[in-house]
Amino acid sequence: MNDFGSGTQATVLVLFTTLVTLTLLMCVMAGPDRNDLTNFYTGYLSLTPLKNGLAIAGDYISAATVLSTTGIVALAGYDGYVLAVSTALSLVLLMFLLAEPLRNAGTFTMGDVLARNMPARSVRVASCAVTLAATLPFLVVQLSGAGSLLTFILDLPHVAGARTACIVIVGSLMIIYAALGGMRGTALIQMIKIVLLLGTSAVVAALVLNRFDWSPGDLLRAAQHGSGAGPAFLRQGLQLGTSTGERLDFFGLQITVVLGVACLPHITMRLYSAQDAPAVRRSMSWAVATVTTFCLFVIVMGTGAAALVGSRYITAADPQGRTSVLMLSQVLGGASGSAGTTILYSAVAGMVFITLLSSVAGMTLAAASSLAHDLFAHAARRGRADPRTEMTVAVWTSAAVGTLAIGLAILVQNWNVGVLTTLAICIGASAVAPALTYSLFWPGFTRTGLLAALYGGAGCALLLMAVSRAVSGTPSAVFPNAHFDLFPMQSTGLVSVPFGYLAGWLGSRLDHRRRPAHSRENRRLYEESEARMLAAAE
Repeated sequence: MNDFGSGTQATVLVLFTTLVTLTLLMCVMAGPDRNDLTNFYTGYLSLTPLKNGLAIAGDYISAATVLSTTGIVALAGYDGYVLAVSTALSLVLLMFLLAEPLRNAGTFTMGDVLARNMPARSVRVASCAVTLAATLPFLVVQLSGAGSLLTFILDLPHVAGARTACIVIVGSLMIIYAALGGMRGTALIQMIKIVLLLGTSAVVAALVLNRFDWSPGDLLRAAQHGSGAGPAFLRQGLQLGTSTGERLDFFGLQITVVLGVACLPHITMRLYSAQDAPAVRRSMSWAVATVTTFCLFVIVMGTGAAALVGSRYITAADPQGRTSVLMLSQVLGGASGSAGTTILYSAVAGMVFITLLSSVAGMTLAAASSLAHDLFAHAARRGRADPRTEMTVAVWTSAAVGTLAIGLAILVQNWNVGVLTTLAICIGASAVAPALTYSLFWPGFTRTGLLAALYGGAGCALLLMAVSRAVSGTPSAVFPNAHFDLFPMQSTGLVSVPFGYLAGWLGSRLDHRRRPAHSRENRRLYEESEARMLAAAE
């Protein structure tokens, strides 16, 4: 359906060039001095709650949320609705349970939180390893998707060379944003992205509802017909199936999303840029309101794509439905080549482009910060690194992480890499969530328990995902013709999340028995910092 003429493509190219020029200029202007660590990692804590809330929402809403979730709604109906709601609930959980303690306990990275009462090199190394394990798969997915999507948007020949060029361009830009902009620069990009995202999505959602005289019932009936699934469109099962095992898999996926998405390192890192506890509360209020509003737009847009485009055309363009919102804009714009179509399609394409850029920039910054701050400054230099040297390392690690992600994305560009998104979320729910909740709320948590939660949860998620139905044994798997699917689910959360929490608890209990004096010292340190951490009291 991507049959626009050269005029539309020229408009899209001009819009892309303008967005890149403006955002690069803002990154350069907002970027920190080379020896200014506080500015690089937190932006001087200078963002107001509204700005910080928009930046958190911008980091939280990745290209996977915009494109993949909309596609799942269009193709799977009810299952997509639940996924969109779970995505919003995850941020609500972060707001009420973890946001303030994380802000009060942390400085720059997740490693600062975890090493608060356990200042050991092994804790910093484990924190960095899990940060990379949760961030790098997301980066590869975003960049790999960027190749396919930009070739679709720009109507380039669907060949490996064009996709590779798009991956390299987006990846190079993300390195520049992260290295030059730091926390403040990437925050500005996230704010621009979320404003464009909300505005464009609101217009598309309004146009969809207007097509059906603002009747949700008519829209749903048309979606049932366009999906080809009939009444099953509004029942659970189109995404993963309806058997008992498949229902359990669906339940595990939602639990994983609720626990894991908001605990990803590039999300929690934004909390450290709030000025104080009241500021982080107000920031999270803005972020939750923004994300919830956008998730409602996603539901309307996905349902509109099913109703107006139809699942047959959506899957023909992309089996995962990631181009559904772009195809919807073509239908809503009117006749092909008209001014309305050109404007709407260009606006949606620009929204997708800035979402891709900002998402990968935030993730790159989180990975580079952990490498520079946790691994280099604390694990290697034992906290005695010169600020200028640490800044230099952070810049070069941004380039290294970005280059690695670009290379991996090029290698797997022809694979169905959506499984990597699930893997990253599973690591967040199975390793990061147990480590953070135990560290923040359990005085008896020890270093052994922390390492067991981080390595055990992440290792369990990686192992089970490698032998899951998402990797082999099903038509939609990464290797559909192979059969090493020993784990009968597509998400590991139902097993790996309890395993991560159990590993953290068991490791701490064994530590109490083997090294009671060390365990008592951990408890004492926790109690000394508890008031400040939970209530910001000195």
